[in-house]
Amino acid sequence: MLQKVEIFQGLSPEELAALESSSTSRSFPKNTVVIHENDPADSLFVIESGKVKVYCSDKNGKEFIMNTQGAGDYFGELALLDDSARSASVRTVEKSTFCIIYKEDFNRVLDEHPGIGRKLIRNLAGRVRKLTADVKSLALQDVYGRVANVLMDLSEERGDGTLY
Repeated sequence: MLQKVEIFQGLSPEELAALESSSTSRSFPKNTVVIHENDPADSLFVIESGKVKVYCSDKNGKEFIMNTQGAGDYFGELALLDDSARSASVRTVEKSTFCIIYKEDFNRVLDEHPGIGRKLIRNLAGRVRKLTADVKSLALQDVYGRVANVLMDLSEERGDGTLY
């Protein structure tokens, strides 16, 4: 499973085996909060099956959905890099199964296989670039341009140029 995940693509079979042997599989029913915003962060979640929404909420409970993710996607990667709290909450939108890699295990494997860290850094850099483009779009484009960007992003996520 891990070889299909973006941040682990290109790793050697030995590196993948080391990560897989250090991981735990866990399932959650629909509508379960898997991680809570501001909780201590100690693990990376890879979605083996199912779908989740990543969101932030204000003190009144109003939610802002930042992303939806499905099988092969991952979240919680920042937990592997620093000691900060979770930056968002994640809730299952259908029954979901995760491969969970805890920080201590990841760091042990990382010490033995530094290529994993370089790959993670490259993928995080890509996410930062995407977020920068999103902020630029929000700040500098009119509503029509922003809607066009969202539609293009959605069609790229599907990979076939369609929206549904």
